[in-house]
Amino acid sequence: MSAAEAPAPPPPPAVAALMACRFRGYLPVVIDVESGGFHAATDALLEIAAVLIDIDAAGTLRRGATHNYHVQPFAGARLDPASLSVTGIDPHHPLRPAIPERDALQRIFREVRHAVRAYGCRRAILVGHNAAFDLAFLNAAVARADVKRNPFHPFSCFDTATLAGAAFGQTVLAKALTVAGLEWDAGSAHNARYDAERSADIFCLVCNRLRESFEGARERAAALGWLSAPADDAAGEEPPLEDAITAPRPPRS
Repeated sequence: MSAAEAPAPPPPPAVAALMACRFRGYLPVVIDVESGGFHAATDALLEIAAVLIDIDAAGTLRRGATHNYHVQPFAGARLDPASLSVTGIDPHHPLRPAIPERDALQRIFREVRHAVRAYGCRRAILVGHNAAFDLAFLNAAVARADVKRNPFHPFSCFDTATLAGAAFGQTVLAKALTVAGLEWDAGSAHNARYDAERSADIFCLVCNRLRESFEGARERAAALGWLSAPADDAAGEEPPLEDAITAPRPPRS
């Protein structure tokens, strides 16, 4: 039922520290979903993939382990025939190894939480191609399945369509990868695992090319005294992962 990969060994402390400071305490995790339509509240979540992002001792980002699942449509879910024709998914195929969305989310979140802790980060932050779409489906499924201990920031994200548009002049994933000199197989597209891994490749490539810019900005931040402040010092920020797990939710207005 899962195509999850074996977890990598924990990074050395010095390497973990590089990731913890790279995105201000957030660990980027690439998420891609395949769905039964465009409406997160009503349409089925059918596939979900999460790709972890790793870093080496030189500060270079690279694609890490992938964890992906086929997901059973929730009760009453809408399945748009036009969307299914694009993805090629038959949600009711007897050989489709789908699991309930609650199980899929809990398994992915467990791996993400392990990675967050291994890198000494506060929380995960979703990376996606047109990331608002994936984040909306993720948040809708979390609420619907009443999944606790969500490691992701609830609204912030990194969008690889934006990054690719700025870096390569292309916002379509296939075209961005092609002009960047990376692999693209049209026959494998609209598969959560494949699309998430290709989005991770774009994310790492752009971030690695921006490393000099990041290092210069970090020097200026250090001169301003920002790096000596606690990681969660900004008012209104999301709390660290462990605090977020146990903290009561604010009342709805």
